[in-house]
Amino acid sequence: MKVLVVEDNFELLHDIKNFLEEEGNICETAQNYRSACDKIGYFPYDILVVDITLPDGNGLDIITAVKKESLDVGIIIISAKNAVGDKIYGLEIGADDYLTKPFYLAELNARIKALYRRKAYHGRKEIIFNEIRIKPYTHEVFVHDHLLTLTKKEFDIIHFFVVNRHRLLTKGAIAEHLWGDHIEMVDSYKFIYTHLANLRKKIADLGGKDYIQSIYSVGYKFTDRE
Repeated sequence: MKVLVVEDNFELLHDIKNFLEEEGNICETAQNYRSACDKIGYFPYDILVVDITLPDGNGLDIITAVKKESLDVGIIIISAKNAVGDKIYGLEIGADDYLTKPFYLAELNARIKALYRRKAYHGRKEIIFNEIRIKPYTHEVFVHDHLLTLTKKEFDIIHFFVVNRHRLLTKGAIAEHLWGDHIEMVDSYKFIYTHLANLRKKIADLGGKDYIQSIYSVGYKFTDRE
């Protein structure tokens, strides 16, 4: 999944980013209100982890803005403030969860996974689309109950497609999902074509159908609809 962590404490931010990336996530960071708003405005995220107190604003205002735009993203507040009023207000304006500092990184990770499972998988631990079955937390994909051997990027693509099935995904959105903050290092979208070609062949070799529809000059849809 793709996570944005908004936290002004550099050491904590660094620790969270490293931990979440070791768990296989794409994790981007922002150390202030303005940077967070810029990133949320430009890029889609699955989960936001937001500190309340920021050097140039309030994390609660970020939540309010996200809800005003009706963005489909899960939100977890992290804050040293443990007053009941802050917690209640944060949840009332749209946050999904609240974690008081100090906390264990493993607990934050567990809450992120639980929230993502509720939102993207409707509480299930597997995603099933016709003959394709994905186990997100073990990074396994099965076609007709046969395990696919995939690279990390190939897994990221099939997972991104199935979670967003029937939606138009632009090449830019796919590239951004795969590369995160390092997208500026990519000079073209040719790598997407290569990954898709490999993925299509591996699925076909196990008797799976090709659900990846190319939308000329725009992007792709993963769908069984005509």
